[in-house]
Amino acid sequence: MTTPRHVAIIMDGNGRWAKRRHLPRAMGHQRGVEAVRALVRGLAGTGIECLTLYAFSSENWKRPGEEVDDLMNLMRKFVKSDLPEFIANDVRLKIIGDWRSLAPDIVEMLEDALARTREGTRTLAVALNYGSQQEIARAAARAAREGEVTTETIAAHLDTADLPPLDLLIRTSGEVRLSNFLLWQCAYAEMIFVDTLWPDFTLGHLADALEEFARRERRYGGR
Repeated sequence: MTTPRHVAIIMDGNGRWAKRRHLPRAMGHQRGVEAVRALVRGLAGTGIECLTLYAFSSENWKRPGEEVDDLMNLMRKFVKSDLPEFIANDVRLKIIGDWRSLAPDIVEMLEDALARTREGTRTLAVALNYGSQQEIARAAARAAREGEVTTETIAAHLDTADLPPLDLLIRTSGEVRLSNFLLWQCAYAEMIFVDTLWPDFTLGHLADALEEFARRERRYGGR
């Protein structure tokens, strides 16, 4: 079986999960964090080197202030509670996006987590305050300051430059769009869209996606 080195997931459906159960949206986000935790714990048995999760987009600031606050507080709790487990399980944390513009205490917490996990052999990349169009624009501007702008020089300045090429993108909840996530990196990635809402996504669903990936023939534009 061919195993993807790098898998990315658009974790969609927390709000709908809560609505179907007549629960506050905050409960959906909380269950979504639990799904993340279970997935990260199971990574060691998959052969995946890097898992990238779309946690908070640059467009998510448009949501109601109370919901944004809930998401930021969940982020604080997740990093604080799971950091020792990351270290114990050899997981390197990486953050992509404009995360340094988040609240100062979150930035400080993330900097500490990055430093303490940097020797990990498997990577969990989390997209925070991330927008792919903005990422590409930043990378192109940096490339231009250094010289010629080419696909190679842009790629070298992307937030994901030190990660393996993206092999597989999964989106939950039945939506079929990229939502400004890893647009450059998805150029030749396989994509799988599943109806399962994110809080219900399990290692079994990931295994199904990996089996589907293994059945596909990747030709990168060739015949």
